[in-house]
Amino acid sequence: MINTLLICGGGSSEHEVSLRTADFIEGQLAESEDIALMRVEMDSSGCLTDKEGRVYHIFYDGKIRDEEGNAWKVDYVIPAIHGYPGETGDLQSQLDMYGIPYFGSAPEASKICFNKIKTKMWLSALGIDNTPYLFLHSLEAEELGKAHAALEEWEAVFVKASNQGSSVGCFKVSRKEDLEDAIAEAFTLSSYVLIEKALNARELEVAVYTFGEELIATHPGEVRAPADTFYTYKEKYASGSRAETFIKAEGLNEEQLAWIQEVSLRTFKALKLKDLSRIDFFLTEEGELYLNEVNTFPGMTPNSMFPKMMQNHGHDFTEYLTGQIRSSVAQSEN
Repeated sequence: MINTLLICGGGSSEHEVSLRTADFIEGQLAESEDIALMRVEMDSSGCLTDKEGRVYHIFYDGKIRDEEGNAWKVDYVIPAIHGYPGETGDLQSQLDMYGIPYFGSAPEASKICFNKIKTKMWLSALGIDNTPYLFLHSLEAEELGKAHAALEEWEAVFVKASNQGSSVGCFKVSRKEDLEDAIAEAFTLSSYVLIEKALNARELEVAVYTFGEELIATHPGEVRAPADTFYTYKEKYASGSRAETFIKAEGLNEEQLAWIQEVSLRTFKALKLKDLSRIDFFLTEEGELYLNEVNTFPGMTPNSMFPKMMQNHGHDFTEYLTGQIRSSVAQSEN
């Protein structure tokens, strides 16, 4: 029996979405006869509790213990936490110290991809086209001047906190009188702020994952936000979301599809991602393609694209996840 610990929550702005992802994963593993699943929820202080309210701690010997000293050996961890400390690599660093294998990317890759500015620097270094941008390190006049110049040149920009996910801390600005307030708000969430050219573009998403020995990049899906907004946190996860999702984006030519697939696979390999990712692209009306974002632990809620795109590609998510667990544990034991 493989004792698998599912950790969700995390205490960040994406806490509730993490719980919904954990619900999905828990359901996928419910019928697995060789996988014993234990679910705990992490709060903002790092405290772990189960559904009955018992408090747990992970120890260096690879076991999780409650406050009465009862221990459960952990063979594998699914860190289903969006935002800090799951996607930031902090939790993975702890698991590496304890020698516990886990689902998803290692600490360094997680840190790079969760920081929007670092991601764009890496993409530029790899020669992969991404949206024109600059970043700010403070609210000083010189820094704000750069942002105003960018808005004047680009006519509309996105202001983004560099270390947030699911469009948290993301603001679209087209009026100069709104710019500094948006930047100040973004700085309350992150030490650095990204200023990115706003594009009138289609939003495409690709699921990239390892299945057995093969690295897969699916056909792009597409997300269409209402004309009066962009793909905000609310549009992603609210039950009344007006966004439309299409598991298979239509109207892409062979050259565009080939570029998206090649770049998706190259990004996954070059950034040393592991197990899974969702890689997002923009396609402008002029036919320009840009890589927008790399998500190392994509959402898995009823609205989420990753499991749907995997299924459309012909791979069952339960088979995929159980296979990853079994192979990872077998490798760790060798």
